[in-house]
Amino acid sequence: MTVFEKMFALDRRWIYLVLGLSVLISLVIPFTVPIPISQEARNIYNYVDSLKAGDVIHLAIDYDPSTIAELHPMSLSILRQCFDKKIKVVVTALHPNGPVMTAMLLDTAVARHFARTGERMKRGIDYVFLGYKPYPALIILGMGQNYRIPFPTDYYNVPVDSLPMMAHVRNLTDVRAVLNVSGTSGTDYWITYGNGRYGVPLALGLTGVMASDYYPYMQTHQIFGLLGGLKGAAEYEELVGAPGRAVEGMKVQVVAHMVIILFIIAGNVGYFAIPKSQRRRLT
Repeated sequence: MTVFEKMFALDRRWIYLVLGLSVLISLVIPFTVPIPISQEARNIYNYVDSLKAGDVIHLAIDYDPSTIAELHPMSLSILRQCFDKKIKVVVTALHPNGPVMTAMLLDTAVARHFARTGERMKRGIDYVFLGYKPYPALIILGMGQNYRIPFPTDYYNVPVDSLPMMAHVRNLTDVRAVLNVSGTSGTDYWITYGNGRYGVPLALGLTGVMASDYYPYMQTHQIFGLLGGLKGAAEYEELVGAPGRAVEGMKVQVVAHMVIILFIIAGNVGYFAIPKSQRRRLT
């Protein structure tokens, strides 16, 4: 049996073992990978950076714990930039499994800001978390008229009218932009109603498998920026000057992809090196 025939007879579990070891090694050995910044990511950063202290944006966190690895770093980086610039943030979570996760995310962002600057961002003054209500299309339409229609109270059952930050925020036209970080098709409602009906500037942070479907909206100017998957999260971490889990994750992703590509190349070389009469038997 030739070396190529032995390669085709190799138990696939060895391939999984090599891939797993390569991932573990990439976590242990310190190294960096270049992260070029896309224009779509820079557009979001520049837009938020151009806002003045006291301006309000809406951060729509429409994902659940299954996509935390890709999307949490985006949300944390956006909150870091907003807190640093004293930009006020209205937060909603229109995925049914997202509210508790989002509350924890906000607590993390506030704690990190306090540890770094000594300044504690206050709920109801610097940011508001309205929570979750079902049927995203109806909720977005309601917020376009008045936030208080779908959310008479916030996530913590505090009346919205009693929150100082909301005194001059009536509806979506009072926020400078909506940044939708999403792992669901609820993004379509933000495009159709948030941007299409109410004209609010919209940018997206999406999972890697979703991102390619939404690039056409950049060309039609229905969105002004797009973060795609772990790479998009890593780009934003670099832009805000706070490399974190997304940047670390890019190391693992690069190594894993390289190992997979090498196996694909080896498999194809081996296939064509074997006599044609034996290929059908081996495959």
